[in-house]
Amino acid sequence: MTLKTDFSSHKLVILGGGPGGYEAALVAASHGADVTIIEDKGMGGSAVLTDVVPSKTLITSADARNRFGKAQELAISVGEDDNPPQISVDLAKVNQRLIDLALQQSHDIKRTLERNGVKVIAGRGMLIDRNTVQVTDADGLTYELNAEFILLAVGTHPRELPTAQPDGQRILNWTQLYDLKELPTDLIVVGSGVTGAEFASAYDGLGSNVTLISSRDQVLPGEDGDAATVLENVFERKGVRVLPRSRAEGAEYNEAGDGVVVTLSDGRKVAGSHVLIAVGSIPNTENLGLDAVGVEISETGHINVDRVSRTNISNIYAAGDCTGVYPLASVAAMQGRVAVSHMLGDTVKPLRTHQVAANIFTAPEIATVGVSQSEIEAGKYQADMVMLPLATNARAKMLAVEDGFIKIFARKHSGTVIGGVVVGPRASELIFPLSLAVDKKLHVDDIAETFAVYPSLSGSISEAARQLHIMQ
Repeated sequence: MTLKTDFSSHKLVILGGGPGGYEAALVAASHGADVTIIEDKGMGGSAVLTDVVPSKTLITSADARNRFGKAQELAISVGEDDNPPQISVDLAKVNQRLIDLALQQSHDIKRTLERNGVKVIAGRGMLIDRNTVQVTDADGLTYELNAEFILLAVGTHPRELPTAQPDGQRILNWTQLYDLKELPTDLIVVGSGVTGAEFASAYDGLGSNVTLISSRDQVLPGEDGDAATVLENVFERKGVRVLPRSRAEGAEYNEAGDGVVVTLSDGRKVAGSHVLIAVGSIPNTENLGLDAVGVEISETGHINVDRVSRTNISNIYAAGDCTGVYPLASVAAMQGRVAVSHMLGDTVKPLRTHQVAANIFTAPEIATVGVSQSEIEAGKYQADMVMLPLATNARAKMLAVEDGFIKIFARKHSGTVIGGVVVGPRASELIFPLSLAVDKKLHVDDIAETFAVYPSLSGSISEAARQLHIMQ
């Protein structure tokens, strides 16, 4: 919708250049607002420079190596005497490629912002009052900017263990992995959430021996149980050692100094060449001036916002990981766009967290949208469910896909699609039709009666919908 009011006099200052910040800046600038964005690391923030873009680029290299490993199953030999080829990984080149790609993406975002009239400041900002931001720029200059609206999109940083301080050499957080020049021979990953599982899967795919330490009963706690089981089975088959119900107390170098030892809470010790600490993140809300202005935060330090991204101070908004809503770039971007629509008086569609589509970039990928099975089992929703293994799908057989499934949830009696799970190759792409169905409240028959290519992985989505039709 095009706003009819002239907003050229409206001043918006954004702290943070990640997806929540730069998406908001572009929307506001397109409506004629005076927009300034402040970022000290580079446009795109951690999502582009140290998190989403580089990690998924690394995973892409691991995926390529995995696909080469399938060559013999597809009756293709590139070795002598039908011996499997020796596939090597030059980690220094892999990491240089992902760093270059991240920097290029950051540059492209900055250029797009400036072309759209957004003023970009390299530096840090701090709230002085509800209408004033103090800037300390890259040249060391300090000055104040007045603003009618302020958007906080400051992101997070890796949580660290006091007894396992990352040094960038052998004890690492995920922002330091990209400085490695050689592939870890034996990588210990502490933490089995999304970040830990993704890196465990990636480095296994690149050729490292991986040990995953999980404090819970299974990997990916809180995610779909069937999906977590598939991933655990894949890990077991590939040789990834998973230690469930094990809590890391600390990590230190071994006596020789050429490896690490992780000590568990029960006294057990695990040896490796490197250790990755992936135990969550902390919002970058300290020294931001929130107390002085009265912006409310949670016990974890996240900024409290409502469904239109507004804080308790009416002209101050927040978006992205610093709000603790969902640690997803897509959600951060949506929060930023919603915030701008609200502050400028446009038609607002509040954030609907139950419609968020998410993906875990392990091998296989795990994508989800809408209502979860645990919510159904808890009685929060009444729904029918169909789960089809990809092993029965003709296209999956052609691709030598052994693991994965399609799962769809439909509201009981009405047949409205309310959720789904896809586990398999490119699940991040396959989830879209289910995400569309959830968002538009489509009936299972809408999916069942839509043509699907044969053979295709998406054909299983159509088949699952037809089975749900029978249950209605």
